[in-house]
Amino acid sequence: MKFCINNGLIVDPHQASPFLGNLVIENGIITEIVPAKQNPAAVQSDSETAHEGTIEDNHTIDVSGKADVHTIDARGNWVVPGLIDLHVHFREPGFEYKEDIQSGCESAAAGGFTMVCCMPNTSPVIDTPEVVRFIRKKADAGNGVDVSCIGAISKGQDGIELVDYEGMLVDGGICGISEDGKTVADESVMLEAMKKAKELGLTVYSHAEPEAEIVKRDLALAKQSGCRLHFCHISEKASIALIRHAKEGGLAVTAETAPHYFALTSEEVQGDPNKKMNPPLGTKADREAVMQALRDGTLDAIATDHAPHHINEKSVPYELAPNGVIGLETSFAISYTKLVRAGILTPAELVKKMSCKPAEILGIHSGRIEIGRPADLAIIDVEAEYEIGSEPFRSKSANSPFLGERVFGRILYTIKDGAVIWNASEASGCMKSGG
Repeated sequence: MKFCINNGLIVDPHQASPFLGNLVIENGIITEIVPAKQNPAAVQSDSETAHEGTIEDNHTIDVSGKADVHTIDARGNWVVPGLIDLHVHFREPGFEYKEDIQSGCESAAAGGFTMVCCMPNTSPVIDTPEVVRFIRKKADAGNGVDVSCIGAISKGQDGIELVDYEGMLVDGGICGISEDGKTVADESVMLEAMKKAKELGLTVYSHAEPEAEIVKRDLALAKQSGCRLHFCHISEKASIALIRHAKEGGLAVTAETAPHYFALTSEEVQGDPNKKMNPPLGTKADREAVMQALRDGTLDAIATDHAPHHINEKSVPYELAPNGVIGLETSFAISYTKLVRAGILTPAELVKKMSCKPAEILGIHSGRIEIGRPADLAIIDVEAEYEIGSEPFRSKSANSPFLGERVFGRILYTIKDGAVIWNASEASGCMKSGG
């Protein structure tokens, strides 16, 4: 299979700046990158107008008369490396009524994601090779989205006995360990896990609760053990200050936040169960600190913490509702609208947070548009404005904190290994309602 993507603005942070160009893909691999000859209209790389500029038609790739070649005209749209989410909950096994691996992968593709990392709070917990194999088998039968597992730190997530990490590493198993939704309370157990992770080359994903207190503790343990440490869903000003100080001191630590922490504050909760998550929404000062930390690199990545719940579980008073919100299908649009259009990040910086840096944290050769690499891509119309919730989600669930929000940035295509796994125009007529 060979096809061309013509006329798009290629936004890859590994390039000097975004540029108008064309891609040739053969057998799932990028084989040519052809910069287009532009008319005088300048291409701006530091604002939401980065898509502007025109391409002379005689500089698209000519495939006329070649029946075996498919083309996508990306004129006026961004072409970016496939997005990578370090933090999702696909609920299977055990809670398939909320989400399963198939629906989670469909949701991911609709959001421009070509790879996701599943947290271990399933039932049974991801704490044995058998559960890892089960998830990978389910994912292999899906739409092509890569699904990687993050294993539990302790058996049953009880914080007492360490899991057999070596066993879960077999056949490409887990990409890291985490207690997910919990914190290992026993400092000696956490230190032992970090030392083992260091020995095996695994990253420890810390769900710090209470946030600042455990961030401080786990930074000290990481310094002692030498392990790779990544903090999940950072939301507080105090935590950010601790991570920034650790990075300035040379500690190899990374951290993520989620769109709701730079788009919303606690003042906007107003008893809405769809705005209940853990950690909870912070103050305006926390939100400002998150945005500044994204700008200066203290926060390396944007993840979704995609956490589906059945509509009945969220249709209760706020205090009775479970924590968690969905985010795969809204992450890019919220991030682009709140960060790029607001002048907080450049287009390339946003793509770095959502693709390149997650790939680096995982230690994989993704997050690039480069000859010889797999064609994992998303094509995005950043000028498309729409209301979140006006179309049904591909997820089984609809517990988004952004229902009714008007945003910019529609995912037109998601391409994995050269195959189109999301085409918005084809999907619009067959989307299922959430529940």
